[in-house]
Amino acid sequence: MERDPASPPDRRRELDAVRAVVVVGLVLFHAALVFDARDDFYVKNAETTELTTFVVAPVVVCAMPLLFAIAGIGAWHSVRSRGAGGFVRERMLRIGVPLLVALVLLLPFPQFLRARSEGTWTGSYLAFWPRFFDVRLEPGDFPFVLDGEHFETGHLWFLVMLLTWAVVLAVLVRLVPDDVARRTRGRLAQAVGARGAVLAPAVVVGVVCALHELEEGFAAWSRWGYLLFFLGGLVLASDARFRAAVRRYAGLVGVGVFAVGMVLFLGPAGEVDAFTGRGAGAVAFRFLYGVAGWCWVLALLGLLDRWGARRRTPSADPAAPGALGVASAHRGDAVAHGPWRRRAWAYLGAAMLPLYVLHQPVVVAVAYPVVGWDLPAPAKYAVIVAVSFGVLLAVYDLLVRRTRITRVLLGMRA
Repeated sequence: MERDPASPPDRRRELDAVRAVVVVGLVLFHAALVFDARDDFYVKNAETTELTTFVVAPVVVCAMPLLFAIAGIGAWHSVRSRGAGGFVRERMLRIGVPLLVALVLLLPFPQFLRARSEGTWTGSYLAFWPRFFDVRLEPGDFPFVLDGEHFETGHLWFLVMLLTWAVVLAVLVRLVPDDVARRTRGRLAQAVGARGAVLAPAVVVGVVCALHELEEGFAAWSRWGYLLFFLGGLVLASDARFRAAVRRYAGLVGVGVFAVGMVLFLGPAGEVDAFTGRGAGAVAFRFLYGVAGWCWVLALLGLLDRWGARRRTPSADPAAPGALGVASAHRGDAVAHGPWRRRAWAYLGAAMLPLYVLHQPVVVAVAYPVVGWDLPAPAKYAVIVAVSFGVLLAVYDLLVRRTRITRVLLGMRA
């Protein structure tokens, strides 16, 4: 895969900032599930509410799809620089190793606490641990081909899908000749010049969501929908003309479609299971949900692109602070915010994957005793969030980042 002169710069630090925001948001989100009446979380407070569903709905419709699109953008640059084989090897090291480590050392613990809180297990963790690995093969649930009474990939379903889609991409790169891929990109880049053409894939995403259920275990999206967002990010990164076609009006379309979808969710679709039902209302809701997700992701990528371009413009105000110090970390940036900002961003940027891998077991472990305290639910939530962040940062700083082996095991560069 050769360098295309129409391709964008190799690194967009504003996308790294999005990863950081989403990972921080996941701590807030999973702590909220302790109090959610609809979700089957590992540890539940005695007092629950359905308010969480409606508060997080606008975030759920775009947060994880945006991460998959950003992963697709990164995959384009990685494949172009390393080749298909090097890309898969790098993904195995950076994603496969922490996934395996977490499966063995971390993921059994939330299931153990679930069994303890439900009263189905009274033994020790060491006695429970081998039960987690009592698995059977389920090829029909691809890419989650292992299943069991206690076994799960938990919050790391995201890494399972990323690793699977990386292999799919490498196979496609091997099978499709470079000249064919280049001509196809050129035709698509010319086609997106028509107004609204860049939104056409929204219909495909909507159809996939309508025909395939939205899976609550995967942040209320279809796994195949995530594949489309990953491929969409790949295409957007492959030619600057695709980026130029991403316009702000996509966000307006997304807001309108999402609003209609929520009306269906609260009305006709709500009478059945809107995520999996086959009634007309449920199918229409899922179609609109998919369309809204695509539109919002395009709108957010467009806004990030413009924001990142301003941060890299020499005329930008040197005194203006960039979000999370992103601009100051960009190679060749004309805007510098001082070495402490660069160091802070480098520290946080490197922490994102370890924090993602660690966060849910930590939240569950903190919530397990807190739900039994005699405190109002908002106070419990605040304690869970504050203590979880403190524990995560302490574990990352003291136990992960300081040695080569722990860095490699948690997906950091050695």
